[in-house]
Amino acid sequence: MLKKKDIRDLTLSELSAFLTDQGEKAFRAKQVYEWLWTKSVMDFSEMTNLSKELRDKLDEWFILSAAKAADEQVSRDRTIKCAFDVERGVVEGVLIPTTNRMTACISSQVGCSLACKFCATGKLKLMKNLQQGEIYDQVVHLSRLAEERYDVPLSNIVFMGMGEPLLNYKNMMGAIDKITGTPGLGMSPKRITVSTAGIAKMIRKLGDDEVRFNLALSLHAANDKKRSEIMDINDTNNLEALADALKYFYERTGTRVTYEYIIFKDFNDKLEDARELAEFCKNVPCKINIIEYNPIDDGEFQQANEEDVDAFAAFLERCNLVVNVRRSRGKDIDAACGQLANKNDIAKKKTA
Repeated sequence: MLKKKDIRDLTLSELSAFLTDQGEKAFRAKQVYEWLWTKSVMDFSEMTNLSKELRDKLDEWFILSAAKAADEQVSRDRTIKCAFDVERGVVEGVLIPTTNRMTACISSQVGCSLACKFCATGKLKLMKNLQQGEIYDQVVHLSRLAEERYDVPLSNIVFMGMGEPLLNYKNMMGAIDKITGTPGLGMSPKRITVSTAGIAKMIRKLGDDEVRFNLALSLHAANDKKRSEIMDINDTNNLEALADALKYFYERTGTRVTYEYIIFKDFNDKLEDARELAEFCKNVPCKINIIEYNPIDDGEFQQANEEDVDAFAAFLERCNLVVNVRRSRGKDIDAACGQLANKNDIAKKKTA
């Protein structure tokens, strides 16, 4: 017996072609797609504007797999971290409430292949790329949590959870299409930010595809020697290659780039590091998020002193750069930047 296909892996045209081959009207495909991607149902029996006969047939022809919430922790600052069961592992998503926005931080892979030294996820081996539906499901669940717990709609989505989104390009783009499209959740792409450790050729592909969402580069050092010490990816995607790719991206999209800069004590927190960063920022219009480091279990890196962070930011501002200092949220439940799966026993067991 052939394995049934996941219906959410089909494009609208593929589903329409399949249904017409089975003698159904082509418009049924759009009805099904609206149930899947606008109303987010996970059971064919809930598609009530379809005949029972067609619903039963869909159940015979297809499966509807999903990322299912398996665990939840709530921080003292109201941040919520959720673990999601997916095929071959567990991923985590985080709901981050602040005074002016409600952000979902979502994952794109089970584990990660890049092994950045400061990141807990990098200590887990890569198990699989998430399907577009498994990425979408995290957004739907966290959006519902925002409404149910805080009575506030989801305002922003960041691909800054587990995994490297640009190494799961097709499914990432498919998920964003379902989040922003019609049928879909209809969210503005300008409310979405995709964060990458820096895959130059894929940044160029984003430009070729003229994406409308935002791009963030996890920079953390504007010096090749230092960056390679903490991010192996820099050996094959150095700062010169990234600068060229970012220029191309900006030329094609007109979208300002965000640089994420985790600031580590006695590593990249001095004024010389700030000068190097200011020089790199001349490549394209940008803004800088200086991110407070969140220690993981091995203790190799430490949080920079507050006065050094303030001096670093002040130097950049004197260079007429847009700078935000991001304080950690959800640290008490290991939901802060770089900590995902740090103490998640479910994730560690399933990716071991």
